[in-house]
This record gives sequence, C-alpha cells and structure tokens, in this order.
Amino acid sequence: MNLSSTAQATLLLTSYFSKASSDDAKPLTNVEWGRFALWLKEKSTTPADLLVSEPRSLLNGWHDSRISVERILQLLNRGHSLALAVEKWQRAGLWVVTRSDSEYPRRLKQRLKTDSPPVLFGCGNKALLNSGGLAVIGSRNASESDLSFTEQVGAKAAAGGIAIVSGGARGVDEAAMLGAVKSGGPVIGVMADSLLRAATSAKWRKGLMDGNTVLVSSFYPEAGFSAGNAMARNKYIYCLADSSLVIHSGKKGGTLNGAEENLKKGWVPLWVKPTDDKNAANADLVAKGGRYCESDIQSLNIGSMFTADNNTAHQVKEAQDDIFSISPSHEQVAQQELFSSADEGVVQEIPVVSDMTAESMPNEYYESASLEEGESTISPVDFYQVFLGELRRLAENPVTLDELMESTALHKSQLNDWLKRPTDDGVVKKLNRPVRYQWVKNK
Repeated sequence: MNLSSTAQATLLLTSYFSKASSDDAKPLTNVEWGRFALWLKEKSTTPADLLVSEPRSLLNGWHDSRISVERILQLLNRGHSLALAVEKWQRAGLWVVTRSDSEYPRRLKQRLKTDSPPVLFGCGNKALLNSGGLAVIGSRNASESDLSFTEQVGAKAAAGGIAIVSGGARGVDEAAMLGAVKSGGPVIGVMADSLLRAATSAKWRKGLMDGNTVLVSSFYPEAGFSAGNAMARNKYIYCLADSSLVIHSGKKGGTLNGAEENLKKGWVPLWVKPTDDKNAANADLVAKGGRYCESDIQSLNIGSMFTADNNTAHQVKEAQDDIFSISPSHEQVAQQELFSSADEGVVQEIPVVSDMTAESMPNEYYESASLEEGESTISPVDFYQVFLGELRRLAENPVTLDELMESTALHKSQLNDWLKRPTDDGVVKKLNRPVRYQWVKNK
C-alpha cells in the first residue's frame, strides 16, 4: 500500500492504529481536524510538512483549548505503529483513501464539506464510491415481511443497475445488501465496526470478488460495535446516495435520528415504506417531509424514487454551504481539497514515515485538484465576506462562540478576529451572560 506523505500525515493525526488505551493521545475528530487543517492552510503549510524530525517549530502560534501542541506531536510520533497497521490491513485486502485523494467520494465532500471524514478505510471496488445509489435504512429487528420486502428492493435495484447503499448491520441493512449481491448488483456498505472482519466474511465474498461491492468505514478497521459510531456513520450512508428508503423506523434510535437529520439537511429525497406497526415512526417521518413509497413490491419502481417531484427532493439548503464553498459549481466544490497539490504525484512507501521530508506547497493555493496543465485556476476569494454571509444566517438568533466554532470549523482565534469587525461596525450585537452574538436584523 503506497500512501502519499499528505495521506500519511492525515492518518497519523486522525486515526487509531490499535485498540485505544488511556495512555494514548486521542486522534483528532472531524471538527478538530477541520480547525487544525484550516490553521495550517492559513500558514501556507500542508500536513506533509509536519513529517520532519522536529515539527514543533512549525506549530508555533497554534493555540487551542482542546488540541494541544503536545497532543499533535504525540500523534505524529506514531510512524512505526502506522507502518505495522498498514501492513496488516494490506494483507487483509484493505486500502485507505483520504480527502486529498482523487478516489475520495465527491458526494461526501459536496454535502458534508469539512465534516466529511478525513480518512476512509475500505475493501473492494473503490470506483463504486462515486456511483451514488439508493440508501436503504431500517431496524436491526425488522419483521420477516419487512426483511423480505427489503431483499426484493435490493434485487430490483440490481436489475436496474442501481447501487444499494446501506450500513451492513443485521436486519434491514444486511437484507438490502444481500438482495443486491445475490442478483449481481452494485453495493456500497458503510460499516460502523469490524471492517477487517467484514472484508473476509463469506457473505460479502462474491460481491467483492466480482467487483460489485465496496465496504468502507471511517473508523479503525478492527473497532468493535459502538452506538456512537453507528449513529455517526448514518449521515455517510445518506450522503453517498442519491435517494433513500426507510423500511422501518422505531420511535427512537439510529434509524429515526438519521432520517430526521437527512430531512433537516435536505441531502437526498426520503421515501418511507407504509406499515401498520403502531410502534413504528414511519408515519412520523412522512409528516416531517418524507413520502410513502409503493407498498406492493411488485409495483415498486426503484427508478422513480430518484425523481425530484416529492417534497424532500429540494436543493441542499444554504445551511449546507460553508466557508470553503468558493467555487461556483458543485463539481468544482467536490474537487476542491484543502491540501490538493497540483504536482503531488509521487508516493512514498509507508515504512519510511519517520524519514519523510516536507512536500512543497503549490503556488496557486486555491487550485483545484483536478486541473490539467494550461487550465485556469480559481481566483482567491475574500473569505471574510463569505463568513459574513454565513454569520447572517447562523446568528439570526443569539449564538455562542462554541456553536459558531462547531458550525464553521474555524479556529477560535480566527473566529474572534472576524467577529470583532462586524461587532465594531454594529452589524452584530454582542450579548453577555452568557456571551452570545446576534445579527442586527436591520443591517
């Protein structure tokens, strides 16, 4: 497995290489990585630049209450552990893609921006990650009739060449995926745990060997089940797809939360299977903006679920745009990456992590990762003006500094600097006890 030095640095800073212990430095979360990555970019530094024998000097000026310099240094000092882990994963047929790689799913970047996972572990056909498809979601303890319906959905999708996107868990997820696998259709499994074990499981072997299946996870490939991880990966299922179908949702739990988040964010249309189960939340999801699908599996037209004539198939709201959306087209947004280098083509063998030298930063800082020689680059943008547009929406009601940090992934010092200007101009009002910020409506 050959990894670029940018990919190596990203892995070191954001991933586990063994089961966590209390003595280990905790890898950066998506939000933490977003803040740190933005700071590096503002300093015209790449993650790869940190792969030197003494990176401390490069971290001068970094201050964050949750991400200490010592934590970053501890994470970077795991080159030997990274090499051993990658060797083990490679023997099991796993691969790694990071947000700086061209194979990284463009839908995740486009819909989640900086909240997209910095690293994806996987096995199988990478190309499927950009194929889209139908997300099928439901309970682990679904009824036999629901499971039969789900398996036939998978078979119907396969017949139409439509990929099934699901979570690989027992119940609805597994039924949808196996229905597609048995019919030779494309499958994208977004695993919350045990990717290494799934990669060698007999149930997925045919699909993996035929090139019709890809299994991915944003979590340590040997991680056991965690309810938190299962909840966190739900948004990836929706965001890798082009439409979604909830088979059965309980009144609480991951299926309901994931579907509600999709309705709120408007990622993809949400369809819901009709049910007579009084303990199901299917009707609640329809009341909140979903739409019932055909209850007769023989009459169900999978292709029609991708049309835009239902009340959830609206364009992604302004709330989904963040300060990195500097390109006028979705395709360009999908191609942009904080650390995409136009001349990054040389890869390094993983065992020499500790001896890596820094990669150079491209002169055209905002250049798209996919630009060919001779094509024009994207002009630099006044990010403060973009921030003001976002702030007007985010601070319509009083909002705290921590909430703004979470929403924008900005570093605290940068956020304070940018808040001071509109506050001084009277565009934003600073409230006390507790400290909050609110946009002045008549400005």
